[in-house]
Amino acid sequence: MNQPDTLQRFLFDGVPVRGALVRIDGAWQQVVSRHNYPAAVRQVLGQMIAASSLLAANLKFDGTLIMQLHGKGALRLAVAECTSERTVRATARFDADIPDAPLAELLGEGGTFVMTLEPKEGEAWQGIVALEGDSIAQMLENYMRRSEQLDTKLILACNDDTAAGLLLQRLPDGHGDAEGWPHVLALAETLQQDELLSLGADDILYRLYHQDAVRVFDPQQVSFACNCSPERVGDMLKLLGGQEAGEVVLEQGSIEIGCEYCGQRYVFDEDDLNQLFDFDVVAAVREARH
Repeated sequence: MNQPDTLQRFLFDGVPVRGALVRIDGAWQQVVSRHNYPAAVRQVLGQMIAASSLLAANLKFDGTLIMQLHGKGALRLAVAECTSERTVRATARFDADIPDAPLAELLGEGGTFVMTLEPKEGEAWQGIVALEGDSIAQMLENYMRRSEQLDTKLILACNDDTAAGLLLQRLPDGHGDAEGWPHVLALAETLQQDELLSLGADDILYRLYHQDAVRVFDPQQVSFACNCSPERVGDMLKLLGGQEAGEVVLEQGSIEIGCEYCGQRYVFDEDDLNQLFDFDVVAAVREARH
């Protein structure tokens, strides 16, 4: 059965390998409907959303996994997030004339890959490495091998309707045949991108591993959600400071801030700022000018 917006985890009984399949349809369409992303950017963000969902699937924590590509070429920044509740969002910054080119060319030389684990309680953890690889999948495989010492295989695919991916990881200590990793990999590499985008998890697992003992866990739903709010924008304005915020309101009448992820607009006028900072910010700016 082809279930949309679903993450499916699985475990091999005869080989120390775990895996996950994800198919994101409606949630991915929510992302692309909010921005007029060029084709090259859509490919990057779709693959990153699928990858972030797959990597977050094996984390035992309450919070958010944030994946960032920082480039020095036409693609300046690409971000995908997945929470422990399986909600996703993504955004990108890029040059207006970004070409439809290979990923390495889009990012340019000297870019970095950043992985952040942001728990709801406690301190965040962050890993930063140089970009290494010609695709999102290769970059993440290299990152996992270097930073986590986990042999990882990722197959990612994306079109305008669907973002999908397959993750396989060799467990450091496990049951079964420790030499079975090449067998699992070889079968995975026969999976075509159109199959990944069109087939359900059950069909893919049967197509690849019907001769292996695979334990399948309950599927989990994936959805789009953004955690922006007036309170979060207010906190950002507090970092800007009452003087600077008051200057903008005095000149423009209000401050309007748009969420880069969902496009929601937040408008703060003079009364809003006075309540936020607990003093008359515009009057303070006028007084400072005189």
